[in-house]
Amino acid sequence: MAFSPSPSLDVATPERVALTLPVAGIGYRCLAWLLDAAILFFFWVIAYFVFSLLVSDVLGAFRALSGLGQTLLVVGIFATQWLYWTVAEVVSHGQTPGKRLTGIRVVRSDGSPVGVYESAVRNLLRAVDFLPLLYATGCITMLFTPQHRRLGDLLAGTVLVREERINLDRYTASAAAVPAGVPSGAVRLGPEDVDLILDFLERTPWLEPEARQRLGARLVERFGGLEEAERARVLASPETLEGFLRARAQAVS
Repeated sequence: MAFSPSPSLDVATPERVALTLPVAGIGYRCLAWLLDAAILFFFWVIAYFVFSLLVSDVLGAFRALSGLGQTLLVVGIFATQWLYWTVAEVVSHGQTPGKRLTGIRVVRSDGSPVGVYESAVRNLLRAVDFLPLLYATGCITMLFTPQHRRLGDLLAGTVLVREERINLDRYTASAAAVPAGVPSGAVRLGPEDVDLILDFLERTPWLEPEARQRLGARLVERFGGLEEAERARVLASPETLEGFLRARAQAVS
């Protein structure tokens, strides 16, 4: 029996290299929603308690409202929850507290960070995805879309991806793998140069070997300042190449 591969999102980096990001499945999404729902539940419990201190009969006060007043109150409750999801995703770069705890993030379909428009649309459509109960419509949609996208994601052009853990060892240079000191002919690295090197080192596990070597060689040529023999030794293997780049980035800090 053949198993289909896990869904993923293919994106292109600024270096024109294709990366594959793992898509968050229904299990991840449900767990994140439960955590966020728990936060909202406790918020409303506290709000009810505070309101009950001001009004002795909360239910009676609600019934005393006109039809328009009751409608506006319900809309206000939904708007408060909509703001929670939207503001959290925009401010925290695609993550609500629940998504952060489960290690998933909302991004655009091209892999770029989610914006106000995309987050607002996908969270507004929660009202439809929730129907008829407990996100039944959204779950059915996720089951029949390749990247587990609910209606809100389809209309907003968003995808939920899993965050991979960063191996911090790649930022620690091995003394046996890199030349001692910074070459005298090396250019001075600015903050953007260091970010570029560290960004490359972070992406290396997902790069094809050929692209990994080619991009690394370009960075060595650009920032190395090495003599021909030393450059050949650095480019001899991915370990020495990336170790050298780590050392260059660490020498700035």
